[in-house]
Amino acid sequence: MKTLRLFLFSVALALAAGGLHADDDGDEHDRARAAVAAGQIKPLSEIMDQVEQRYAGRMVKSELERYDGIWVYELKLLPPNGRVYKLKINAQTGRVIGTRGQVQEKR
Repeated sequence: MKTLRLFLFSVALALAAGGLHADDDGDEHDRARAAVAAGQIKPLSEIMDQVEQRYAGRMVKSELERYDGIWVYELKLLPPNGRVYKLKINAQTGRVIGTRGQVQEKR
């Protein structure tokens, strides 16, 4: 998980520096970075820590989207049983607002 965090951090730094372009919607990335900087949303690293503590599996994909003006982290996790499940998390509060698949919480 630490390797994944380091990778995601490196990608975020490269995006911030303008060295990589994940897609054509650079404005959305700029707004997301500004929202983190302004304290409007929690950074992905903080959300990942919460998810690691509560859920089984490793994160294999993450996205930050806006729905009706609300920032939402969409995470895909791969648990030991190999059946990927999804979590939708309010980026401001860190609350899980939706799931898809067989969610596996740690005991």
